[in-house]
Amino acid sequence: MARRKKGEAISGWICLDKPYDFGSTQAVGKVRWLFKAQKAGHAGTLDPLATGVLPIALGEATKTVPFMMDADKAYRFTIEWGRSTTTLDREGATTASSDVRPTREQVEAALPAFVGEIQQIPPQYSAVKVDGERAYDLARAGEDFELKPRAVTIHSARVSDAPDADHIEIEIECGKGTYVRSIVRDLAEALGACAHVSALRRTRVGPFGEDRAITLENLEDLSHKAALPEVLLPVETALDDIPALAVTAEDAFRLAQGRPIVLVPRQVETLKARLTGGSRLVSAMDGDRLVALAEMRAGRLNPVRVFIQA
Repeated sequence: MARRKKGEAISGWICLDKPYDFGSTQAVGKVRWLFKAQKAGHAGTLDPLATGVLPIALGEATKTVPFMMDADKAYRFTIEWGRSTTTLDREGATTASSDVRPTREQVEAALPAFVGEIQQIPPQYSAVKVDGERAYDLARAGEDFELKPRAVTIHSARVSDAPDADHIEIEIECGKGTYVRSIVRDLAEALGACAHVSALRRTRVGPFGEDRAITLENLEDLSHKAALPEVLLPVETALDDIPALAVTAEDAFRLAQGRPIVLVPRQVETLKARLTGGSRLVSAMDGDRLVALAEMRAGRLNPVRVFIQA
C-alpha cells in the first residue's frame, strides 16, 4: 500500500515578493509551511541580497516549473561608483577603487553596447559549475579558475534614475542566464570606473510581475485568517505563452489516463495558427481545469504532463 504523502494536496503558484537577506530555498520552505503543501519549488533563484519576484510552485504547479526556467526576466538595480568588489555587490571585499564618477549621459551612451545578444562572463561568485564544483565554492576557497563567456540576450536597458553622483539606477529586460552583476562589472570597465551593485530587485519573471507579488508578512497574516487560497494563482499561470484548447469531458478523461486524443481538422488548423517558434505544446483545458500539457502531432494530442486535481 502506497504511503500517504504528508501535507495538503494544494496546487498553484504564489508570486512572492522575496525580502532582502532571505535565500530562495528558505523562502520556498516558508511558503510551503504556511500552505502545509505536499511539495513546492521555485522558478529561478534570487540571491539573498536581492528582493522582488520569486514565483513559487505548490503541488501540481511544480510540473510547470521547467517551462518557467526559460522565461524572460526584468530587473531594477542600483550601481554605486567608486569601489569594485570580489562578489561584484556591496557585501564583497574591495578589489579596486577610483574617483571616476560617470555621468548619466555617459552611462546612457554606453548602454546600447549591452543590448541584444552579447557575450557575458558570469561572476566568480555564481552557481556556474567548474569541473563539477560551484564557482562560488571555488572562489570562497581562494581557488584560481576562469569562467568562459556565454551568450545571453538583453532585450532593453535604460537609466531610470540618477539620484546623486555616486549612484545610478538601471532597468533591464533580459533572457535566461543573464547576470546583473556582470553587466555592472563590464559597464564600469567600459567607462573606466570602479563599481558594484548596491541594490537589486527583480520586477518580473515571465507572467509573474510586481503587480501580483505578495510579501511573506501578508501571507502570514492571511494564514491567520485562513484566507491563503485567495492569493493562490492557477497552475496554468506559468503556461501563458502556450495555446489553450478546450476539450470534452471524455477527451479530458483519456488525456488524464495518459492516452492520446484525435483532433478534428478545425482544431488542428486553429492550433497551427497559434503555435509559434516550432513549438507543438498545447494546454488541454476541461472548462477552467488544466488537464494536461500535450504535444500536437499528426492530428493527435499526445499527453506530455498530466495534472491531478485535488
